Amino acid sequence: MSKQKEPAPQKRIRCAIYTRKSTSEGLEAEFNTLDAQRLAAENYIASQKGEGWVALPDEYDDGGFTGGNMDRPALQRLMQDIEAGKVDCIVVYKVDRLSRSLLDFARIINTLNEHNCSFVSVTQNFSTADSMGRLTLNILLSFAQFEREIIAERTRDKMSAARKQGRWVGGAQVLGYDVHPNGGKLVVNEKEAIIVREIYSCYIELESLMPVVRVLRDKGVTNKTWTTKKNTVHQGKPFNKNALYNLLTNPLYIGKVRHKKEVYEGQHDPIVDESIWHCVQNILKRNRLNNGSTVRNTQGALLKGLLFCGSCKVAMVHTWTKKKNNCRYRYYVCGRAQKEGWDVCPVKSIPAAEIERYVVEEIRRIGKDEGLVEETFEAVGAVANRQADELAEEEERLREQLIQCTEKLQRIAGNNKTPPKTLAALQDRIVELEQEITQTRQKVMLLQREMIDRTDVARTLSLFDPVWQHLTSHEQVKALNLLIEKIVYDAETSSVAITFRETGIRDLLDSQAIDTEDETAQEDNHA
Repeated sequence: MSKQKEPAPQKRIRCAIYTRKSTSEGLEAEFNTLDAQRLAAENYIASQKGEGWVALPDEYDDGGFTGGNMDRPALQRLMQDIEAGKVDCIVVYKVDRLSRSLLDFARIINTLNEHNCSFVSVTQNFSTADSMGRLTLNILLSFAQFEREIIAERTRDKMSAARKQGRWVGGAQVLGYDVHPNGGKLVVNEKEAIIVREIYSCYIELESLMPVVRVLRDKGVTNKTWTTKKNTVHQGKPFNKNALYNLLTNPLYIGKVRHKKEVYEGQHDPIVDESIWHCVQNILKRNRLNNGSTVRNTQGALLKGLLFCGSCKVAMVHTWTKKKNNCRYRYYVCGRAQKEGWDVCPVKSIPAAEIERYVVEEIRRIGKDEGLVEETFEAVGAVANRQADELAEEEERLREQLIQCTEKLQRIAGNNKTPPKTLAALQDRIVELEQEITQTRQKVMLLQREMIDRTDVARTLSLFDPVWQHLTSHEQVKALNLLIEKIVYDAETSSVAITFRETGIRDLLDSQAIDTEDETAQEDNHA
């Protein structure tokens, strides 16, 4: 009589229970949502005891962590244990407890497949072992990601509405203000407010960022030190150029709140007077237009940085020399001729006073001739329209790339053989394209907002002649830098071509409006 064959020993399936909650609220309770998730998972594993399932004693709990990314300590520890071969199955209460991101979940599934680890959701009956189960999983995860994005949109809308009402909605605290104990509002820190006012005064005096940075570092002045609700201390750092620029351009200091491109009245008290703040913005704007050249232009060169050699296509450098009679003669010299020798350029040099006088007279002549005003308007408009067309083409090109990347991601996301690095790189490229599209659209909106009309052109050019003689040399340089983008001198035809800035006429008009208001205010005070 033959012996009966003994059954093969049952395989032991080691199950890791993963739990998560987006916020830390309620976790201090004796029995919280993490405990409830774990209990449901333990009961499910117990029901599969006949299949060899056993719950591992290690707890993988992420309390207070979002499911929108993988930056979670318990999840990272779980993935390390899977890669080390310590886990055969992950058990969760619902799919969205593990992840709410389709891309992150695809990475997790790839890791599970590589290490022969399965995945089970207690409340959603499916298996990742077959194609239908994977399809169901992707559908459920897509809805989870959709829900997360809807919540994010609602949060952004809520914060946007609060900003428009002038409320403080959080973020890094700024020097000069503290957050009200009840939140939602800023209160002035008087000691820090004195420092902020001194910084603004220092910049008006020095008219350049780096000298102010050096002054602040010598005095040991740092940015704000503040503590979060979780008692995390953010130590104030010494000022650098970017930090100083952000402080000088922050409308919080005049009692306003910026939201995207718009500025709204805030519910907090101002620290800096508006006239001082606008004065600082004008200096920053002037330095931004010409990289600070007008501040360092000690020789009174009106066309420094504007005049170009038409033959060599390079900038002409302002220089001067003294004759026997001790008189100073100023010139504009071709940059290429100065570096490579006089023979390489037919222009070589031109008298500074002569070319400067010609440019000024040309602007005056345009302002007095209605036909030339019309031509100037059309020329400026043509440049702006060309820029708008180029931006539109750029946006279309970026959108085509975005569609291609999105379609490719959809094709390979469900493929278990796709390397996680490929998915991550593709997702990163999609984010980059979306950001570039947003930036391009912002440039288009800014260009449209700065478009000028015929009235602006006529008024600005008509005001040029009567006010020019009353400007200081520094103000004359500023006016030309606002108005003109480039001047090209052609030696062969002895002609000068002036290209106006697309927004220069509006900038100069705004500058003149400010000057006019100041003069009117002074007259009223004298009266």
